[in-house]
Amino acid sequence: MNDTPPLMRLHQVGKRFGTAVVALRGVDLDIRLGEVHGLLGANGAGKSTLIKILSGAFGPTSGTINWKGRDVRWASPRDANDNGVATLHQHIPLIPALSVLENVFLSEGGFLRDTKGARQRFDALCTQVQYQIDPDVLVDDLAIGQRQMVAILQALSTGADLIVMDEPTASLAAEEREAVYRIVRHLSQNEGKAILFVSHFLDEVMDLTDRVTVLRDGVAALSARTADLTEDQIAEAIVGRQIAALERRSREESAAHVHRFGAVALEARNLTSAGKFAPLNLELRAGEVIGLAGLLGSGRSEILHALYRADALATGDVLVKGTPLRNSPSAAVNAGMALVPEDRNAQGLFPNFELWRNVTLPDLRGVSTGVTPVRDRERQRGADAITKLGIKAHSPDALPGELSGGNAQKITLARWLFSTVNVLLLDEPTAGIDIGAKSDILNLVRQLASQGMAVIIVSSEFEELLAVCDRILVVRDGAIVATRETHETSEHDLFLLAGGKSASADQTQH
Repeated sequence: MNDTPPLMRLHQVGKRFGTAVVALRGVDLDIRLGEVHGLLGANGAGKSTLIKILSGAFGPTSGTINWKGRDVRWASPRDANDNGVATLHQHIPLIPALSVLENVFLSEGGFLRDTKGARQRFDALCTQVQYQIDPDVLVDDLAIGQRQMVAILQALSTGADLIVMDEPTASLAAEEREAVYRIVRHLSQNEGKAILFVSHFLDEVMDLTDRVTVLRDGVAALSARTADLTEDQIAEAIVGRQIAALERRSREESAAHVHRFGAVALEARNLTSAGKFAPLNLELRAGEVIGLAGLLGSGRSEILHALYRADALATGDVLVKGTPLRNSPSAAVNAGMALVPEDRNAQGLFPNFELWRNVTLPDLRGVSTGVTPVRDRERQRGADAITKLGIKAHSPDALPGELSGGNAQKITLARWLFSTVNVLLLDEPTAGIDIGAKSDILNLVRQLASQGMAVIIVSSEFEELLAVCDRILVVRDGAIVATRETHETSEHDLFLLAGGKSASADQTQH
C-alpha cells in the first residue's frame, strides 16, 4: 500500500450554485504520487463539478484543497496547470486544423511550434509513453483514439504531477483502450505520476486503479483500496444493483414466456450493403426487443442504418407494418421509425437549442395550432420529458451542453416518446454514461416495449443486451452468425460467438 503523504488532499470540499443547487456536500479525497485513483459516480453525483474544481474552472464554496503540503485555491485552469495539474476532458479540446505538434505545445502560446527544440521535446514525450505518432499530421485526420493520445501528450508537455482523466476510454475501441491503459500504468508506475481516472467501466476500474472513490449525492460514499473491493460492491455504492436486477427480471420473464408480441412491425428481406454486411432476413414484432451483439467493426451499426434506409447503397426490402419503404430516411420517419444514433452530440442533438426545442422538433404538429407551434405547449412537453425520464435539468430551457452525458442521452430518447413511433432503433444508447443513467434508459426501453413499441438495440455491453432484450442476434464480419433467446444464453457465450466461435445452422435461423 502507498503510504506516501498525499500529493493533493481535499477536505470537506463543497460547491453550491446559488441557494438551491448543492453539487458537492463535503468531499474528502486523497490523491498520491505513483497511484491511479478511480473516481466513479452516477449522473448528478458531483463528478463533473469536482473535476472542474480540481482543474481550476470552479472554486469551492467550502472546504480546503491541500496541494503539496499547502492550502491552495486555483484562480483559473491556467493557474492549476502552471502548478502541475493537467486535465484531460471527456470532449477532447484539441484544434482540428492544427498539427499534432502544434496541439501538444498549444498551452505555451502561439500556434507555430515547428522548431527543432519542439520536435526534440515531442520525440522525448513519445519515448516517455512508448507511443509514436506523426507530429505533422493534422488532428482533424486522426481517429478518436489517436486524438486521445495527443491529449495525453499535451498534458505531459506541461510537466504535470497530477493528471485528471475524465472518461478517457468512453469512445474508444478495445485496442485503443488497451493503449490508454498501458500509458496510464507507465505514467504511474514508471514516471511516478498521480492519475485521477474517471470512468463508468467497472472492469477497467478494477484492473487499472489502486484506490477507488465513489461519489453519491455530493459526498464520498465509498473510498477504499481497489484490491479490497468487488465490482458488485462498487456498483452498489454508485446506485445499487439496478442493471443486475433488471437482467434477472428479464431472464425470469423470458423463461416464463411472459412477453407476448403483436404483429410484425419491421421486416427485412435480403437486405445487404456491399462491403458492409451480408444479406439478411429479419422480423421484429410489436413489443419485442432485439439486440445486435458484435465487436467494433462487425457491421452491427451498418445493419441499423440500412434498416433506417440511411444507406444509399443498400439493396433489398425493408417493410414497416407490411408496407415497403423507399431507400430514404424520410420514408422511414414517415412510416413511424426512429433512430437514436451513437454520436448524440453530432447527430442526435441540436446543442444550441433548448431542451424543449430538442424534444418537440420531430412532432411540431402535436404542439401547434394550425401550422404555428405554440411556445407554451412546447415548453410543457419539455417539462413533461424532464418528469417522465427523470432528466436532471434546472428547467426546459437548459441546453444539452449544460447536462451530463446520461441526461443528454435521455433527451435524444424523449424526442420520440411524444410522436407516433412504432419502431425504435438504438445505436449504443448507453455509451459514455454512468451505471445509474444506463439503468434508467434500459428500464425505459422495457417500458416502451410493454406499450407495444418494437425496438432494436446495438450495444457493446453484452450484459445490457441480456438485461433488456428478448432475442439477441450475434454479428461478426458483416453476417449474423447466431441467434439466441435471452434466457438461453450468457455474456460468456455471446463474447465467444462474437469473437469467432462457430454456431450450428439451427442456431442462426432468424
